[in-house]
Amino acid sequence: MTDKNTATLEESELEIVSSRVFDAPRELVFRAFTDPDHLKHWWGPKGFTNTFREFDPRPGGIWSFVMHGPDGADYPNKHIFVEIVKPDGIVLRHVSSPKFLMVITLADAAGKTRVAWRMLFETAEQYAKMRPICV
Repeated sequence: MTDKNTATLEESELEIVSSRVFDAPRELVFRAFTDPDHLKHWWGPKGFTNTFREFDPRPGGIWSFVMHGPDGADYPNKHIFVEIVKPDGIVLRHVSSPKFLMVITLADAAGKTRVAWRMLFETAEQYAKMRPICV
């Protein structure tokens, strides 16, 4: 998977980069990202819950949802799917504020799955505000 709008693999003042290995096959992890019945239960920072309004996982499709914070605040979110390559990963454009490009890649790791997560923000200010929440 490639996207011309992504930066280098090193984190910069505009990009959050992280990865994690899951003890599950790539196809199952891919399904956890693309099946809203699974995704709504784990998406977002710890303590948050989600209400999905629209979930159309195809290029150009919309993903609209509200994240409910542990403090009772609601955070509307809207993504547009840019690319979906089963089981390699997903590229999303977050079009509500703050705006960013998210590239999620899934790689086989000896029967497990390494998930690499990259969020490229439009400004250093957006990055600085979101980094503590997203990491």
